[in-house]
Order: sequence, then C-alpha cells, then structure tokens
Amino acid sequence: MKDQTMTSHAFDFAELTPKQRYKLLIGTVIPRPIALITTLSEDGTPNAGSFSFFNILTHDPAIMAVGIEHKPDGTPKDTAANILATGEFTVHISDHALVDQMEICSIKFPADVDELALAGLETAPGETVRSPRILAAPAAFECHLVQTVPVSPARTIVLGEVKRMFVRETLVDPETHYVDQIGIDAVGRLGGHLYARQLDQFERVTPTVEEFMGVSEKAG
Repeated sequence: MKDQTMTSHAFDFAELTPKQRYKLLIGTVIPRPIALITTLSEDGTPNAGSFSFFNILTHDPAIMAVGIEHKPDGTPKDTAANILATGEFTVHISDHALVDQMEICSIKFPADVDELALAGLETAPGETVRSPRILAAPAAFECHLVQTVPVSPARTIVLGEVKRMFVRETLVDPETHYVDQIGIDAVGRLGGHLYARQLDQFERVTPTVEEFMGVSEKAG
C-alpha cells in the first residue's frame, strides 16, 4: 500500500490568490516570532504594533527584518511611516504574560492614538533611539533603519541594525550571554488566530564531518 505520508499536494503560487498563498504560508511556516514594535512619529506621538513576518537575518552586523503590510489604500501603516520618517524603531519579544497587551497593539487605531497608553504598558525612553522601550517585555532591541525593500504595492520589508539590546536581568547571564529560553516564554504565531509557547524543547548537536563519517563507517 502506498505510504500516504510521502505524497503531497502541489500548489502553483502563480495560480493562487494572495489570500490562498497567505493561508498556506502561515499554516506551514510555524511558529513565527512576533515583533512588538514601538516607534515615534515626527511630532513625537508613540505608536506600537505587532508583526509576525519577522526574524533575524544575520548577527554580524545584527540585522532584523520585518515585513509590514500597507493599509488598504496603499499608504504605509503607522509603524512603517514612522520608521521611514525617523529611521528608528524598537523591537520587543512578546512573552505569554504580554499577549493581551500585544493584541491591543494589533488593533488598527488611527495614527493619533497611543496604543501603549491604551494597553497600560509602562515604558522607558530609548537610549540609542527615540522610540520607547516596553519595560514588561523580556527582551528589546533598539534598531536603526538600514534599508527598506518595497516588494509589492502592498508590503514593505524593513531591515534594521540592532544598536542596543535589553534582556530581563533574571533571564540572562551577563558573563556567558546564555539566555534562559524557557524563562523568556516567548510566544509565536501559527495559522489563523493560533499562537504557541516555546516550552517543549529538545537538543540536537550537529556532528562534525569526522564524527559523522566515523558513525557511518561503524554502522556499515
């Protein structure tokens, strides 16, 4: 009998609608880390928004990438508009305790609304950027804009270089730089309205070529 686990449905993205592509991608590329981003407008109005098209791309230099969808009329969302105007933003890692406030920051409020105040989030002034830092976040990254990549009329990818990082004192060893990944309790986005916590972990160490060949020879 044919092994059903080895058969696949093929999807030609040229034949799919944007919504169909979106559903397939967010249901398979999981979990996706969430960037809770704070910015300031040119007139100093704070803004906060959360984005799950986000990750680090390199450590030298430390570059973070965020995909930000535009508004239905094609204009940039407040986060993107503020980053383009000021060249600065702060990325926060959302833990399970911050989920409710993170969702408030996801609501599409007008540009003059301070989501941080509505969510009851206490902040501190940025140190290398003007955007505020959310004190309840387990980790935060102050970023300077490096480049924007307009991939379509509907979305822009923002690349930012990390200038300063903050980690909750109880979650990091300042000497070894080891981060307590269970304690950070980061949440990730799945498909639909689902989220996941990163509490079920396992370890695998990639062998060297010599170690692998030695194991293979012994097995043969």
